[in-house]
Amino acid sequence: MDGAPAEVAAAFRLALADGEVDPLANRTDRALAAIKRGILTGGLRPGQQLVEADIAEVLQMSKTPVREALKTLVGSGLVVLSRFKGAVVRELDAAAASAIYDLRLLLEPEAVRRAVANGADVSVAARALDRAVAAGESGDAAGMSLANREFHRALYLGCGNPLLISTLDGLKDQTALVSVSGWRSAGGWRDEAEEHRGILAAATKGDAAAAAAALHEHVTGFVERTIPLLTTETGEGIAAAG
Repeated sequence: MDGAPAEVAAAFRLALADGEVDPLANRTDRALAAIKRGILTGGLRPGQQLVEADIAEVLQMSKTPVREALKTLVGSGLVVLSRFKGAVVRELDAAAASAIYDLRLLLEPEAVRRAVANGADVSVAARALDRAVAAGESGDAAGMSLANREFHRALYLGCGNPLLISTLDGLKDQTALVSVSGWRSAGGWRDEAEEHRGILAAATKGDAAAAAAALHEHVTGFVERTIPLLTTETGEGIAAAG
C-alpha cells in the first residue's frame, strides 16, 4: 500500500481492523471474517482491489490464509477475479442485482412465513431492529447495515430448512453490494425501520401470511426504487437497507 494515498490506506486498514473477530478462529477464518465484514459494511467498496500482501500486512498474517479467504469470497459472489487487477470487490449492474433480488423475493417471504407458522422466537429480530434504529440515530451506517441484516436473518432462521437458510444468507451478502445512494432513494433509514416494525408486528402476532406479505412489499418497494439507479451509480458505499 506504499503507493496509495494516505487517506485510502487508512480507510483500507480501518475496514479490515474494525470489528470483532473470534480469537479462536484459524487464520483463514479470521481473514475471511475481516474481509467479508469490510465488504458488508462498505469499508471495502465495489470495484476496490484486494491485494493479498496488503491484507496480510494489516491482519498480521501470511498471504496464504488471505488467498484462501479470497477464494471463498469469490465462490460466494462477493469478490471477482480480474485479469488486470486480481481480486476485486464485486460490482453489481442492474441485471445482476435484479436477478439476486428476484430470487430473494421468491424465497425469503416463504421462509419467514414458515418460521412464523412454526412459532419461531422473534425476540432476536426485535433486538436487532432496536440496534438498527440506534445506529441510524447516531449516523452509524455500518452498524445499521449489520443490524438490518441480522433482523432479516432472525426472521427466516426458524423456517426449518437449512438449505433455504444458507441460500438466503448468500443472497443477503450479495445485496450488500448495492450502493448507498440506492438505499437513500428508498426513503432512508427511518422509513425502512417503520417497514421493519410492520413485519415484526405481524410476526409477533403469529400472522405468518401477513408477515410474509409485509416482507415482500418491503423488498419489492426497495427494488423498484433502487435498481434503475444502478446504471448511473458511482459506487459510493453500500446499502444499509433491504
